[in-house]
Amino acid sequence: MGSSTQMSAKDRIIALLDENSFVEIGALVTKRNTDFDLKQTDAPSDGVITGYGLIDGSLVYVYSQDATVLHGTIGEMHAKKIVRLYDMALKTGAPVIGLVDCAGLRLQEATDALAGFGEVYFKQTLASGVIPQFTAVFGTCGGGSAVSAALSDFTFMPKSNAKLFVNSPNALEGNFTAKCDTASAEYQAAAGVVDVVMEDEAAVLTGIRTLVSVLPANNEAEAVVDCLDDLNRAVSFDALYADPAKALADLSDNNFYFEVKAEYAKEMVTAFIQIDGMTVGAIANRTAVLDDNGKTTDKFDAVLTAAGCEKAAQFVKFCDAFGLPVVTFTNVNGYKATMEEEKSIAVAAAKLTAAFAGATVAKINIVSGIAYGSTYIVMNSKHIGADMVFAVEGAKIGMMDAGLAAQILAADKNAEERADVKKAYDELQNSAESAAKRGYVDAIVSADSLRQHLSYALGMLYSKRDNQPAKKHSTI
Repeated sequence: MGSSTQMSAKDRIIALLDENSFVEIGALVTKRNTDFDLKQTDAPSDGVITGYGLIDGSLVYVYSQDATVLHGTIGEMHAKKIVRLYDMALKTGAPVIGLVDCAGLRLQEATDALAGFGEVYFKQTLASGVIPQFTAVFGTCGGGSAVSAALSDFTFMPKSNAKLFVNSPNALEGNFTAKCDTASAEYQAAAGVVDVVMEDEAAVLTGIRTLVSVLPANNEAEAVVDCLDDLNRAVSFDALYADPAKALADLSDNNFYFEVKAEYAKEMVTAFIQIDGMTVGAIANRTAVLDDNGKTTDKFDAVLTAAGCEKAAQFVKFCDAFGLPVVTFTNVNGYKATMEEEKSIAVAAAKLTAAFAGATVAKINIVSGIAYGSTYIVMNSKHIGADMVFAVEGAKIGMMDAGLAAQILAADKNAEERADVKKAYDELQNSAESAAKRGYVDAIVSADSLRQHLSYALGMLYSKRDNQPAKKHSTI
């Protein structure tokens, strides 16, 4: 299907679900309001098709807005149908998938429409962390609908024919669509609002099916399948230090790899992989983006940024809510040092620290390159709760680069003496061996054996229980 082709609301559901599995609910529901000539306007299903079906044999609930009925606008009964869907999803513990193509709130219904939309928001917040929520934007998703999309766990968009915005591009002072289309998938993905951008509608629906199939149905379910891959196979980690996305795909069962927010804060990778049939949340520092031919298309410093911390913290919270183990690949030597970053990096790093420390799922950290200063602590170190820490042979863990340390420790000495101090500092304070001797690293492993070590560690931590202090919630 070409990117210019748009499906109907019903066709999208049929393409999303297993064959002949969709059961519609509330097909006869329609508007009650008759103001402003609405009485004369036909509104089948009040502009939204709702029901349930299967994805890979598992129950899901789905609603699909119909732009041919009152432009897909959300009125009182339209919203009530979605609310009813959420009620059933919460009772049965199954995901909700929203297929959005909506011109916004129905002006003729005013406060009734607003009340209904507020109830949708409320149900989404109640469902957060209980059942996975997915939104796919196929047409217009503006104003309050954009907030609803952000309340879901994952938002998908095709590259064209879809718009997501709170304020339209033409409503932004000094801007217009031709200058900068702030509603486009490209813009919203780069801003971190959209999680996955795909070529066309068919690809989006396939992507949702893939992600639903590897995630648990609810916060009490598991995401484990039979592993058909060799647990002991060696893996190639040529790209480990630069683009861990390539290494993660090689590490995963049958090379399964599903990255989210790929266009946002590219220096931090967040993706789902599978180890021994278990879905795992993987987080990694990245210093380069490599294309399929191994060519570098983008480069980054080995630093934490505010956006990267926010991105990783949100991902950790999702994994923790749904019982998915978290594996981090640490390669970082400090924080990005710019005036703009200084405005928010402390708060963002605090959020990431709190996310790791507060997560009760299995947590494994792999120091794949360098781990210096407090950024080492923030990236899921043993000091903030990691259950197991591995270091790849040759990894460095310490306060700072040995050369910089020598300039401070041997400031009054000559160059030869400073070189001796540098060498000693590197061996005594910056090596993975020195960290392991202090118990901060559990094992130093070869890169090609990581799959084996991860499968063993995850199996050992499968029954982990972590009782933290009783509290309503963190304030961080």
